[in-house]
Amino acid sequence: MANTEIIELERKIFELTAKLTELRKSSAGDKVKNYAFTTIDGETSLLGMFGDKATLLLIHNMGQGCRYCTLWADGFNGFLKHLESVMSVVLVSKDPPELQRQFANSREWRFRLASHGGGEYIREQTVMDGAENMPGAVVYERDGDKITRKNSCAFGPGDLYCSMWGLLGLAGLGEDDWTPQYAYWKRPEKMDDGGANLPD
Repeated sequence: MANTEIIELERKIFELTAKLTELRKSSAGDKVKNYAFTTIDGETSLLGMFGDKATLLLIHNMGQGCRYCTLWADGFNGFLKHLESVMSVVLVSKDPPELQRQFANSREWRFRLASHGGGEYIREQTVMDGAENMPGAVVYERDGDKITRKNSCAFGPGDLYCSMWGLLGLAGLGEDDWTPQYAYWKRPEKMDDGGANLPD
């Protein structure tokens, strides 16, 4: 039997999410400068990341040392092509480009990558005041050489941007019950291959 309180709350969340989208659509945004980044192919800029699109989604990732950021990026990677049909998408972190690419390849990520190196961009364009390496996302719009920061959000357990939390919640599980890991393989008690040269 359906729980009417749950159904009513789901309806309210749906309506509030729709209202949030409308407010973001009408946001005037703030003009920003053309920040510099490094990539595995050399230097680039915020303008350069737009490619042939007028909208840019810049995903702020804390780097390969964060399991939570990895969870978010794993999820976004699955619908990257859908996102790229309407806007340019780039994942940025403080990690150097070579480390970014190595880690992205290990996760089979298809993102375009750029490093802000922990410098001016992330200090001035953080998604949360006072937290320079906070994970989240910023949407920029381009009009010629002018760039506007349209909207932004911070990522965290239970947010709207990682479907894992909603599915865990459906099972009555929350942040205190589960922590993302890089891999979930558990070594069997007995290895059928003899068990030689296993990593620690």
